[in-house]
Amino acid sequence: MSTASYTVVGMTCGHCVNAVTEEVSQLPGVTGVDVDLSSGGLTVTSEAPVDESAVRAAVEEAGYEVAGR
Repeated sequence: MSTASYTVVGMTCGHCVNAVTEEVSQLPGVTGVDVDLSSGGLTVTSEAPVDESAVRAAVEEAGYEVAGR
């Protein structure tokens, strides 16, 4: 099992959280997605490490941005 944390910029409401959760959940191998609206925290749990660029693309597809690392 692998866990990775990111910070999502631009979320303002529960709909934002749902949109990010839905997109990231569709990535292959992802088994869990936890989004914290107040901090912008995104935790992705997966069977094996998920490519960071795939997570970034999923967040962008939802209409938001992953903060730079």
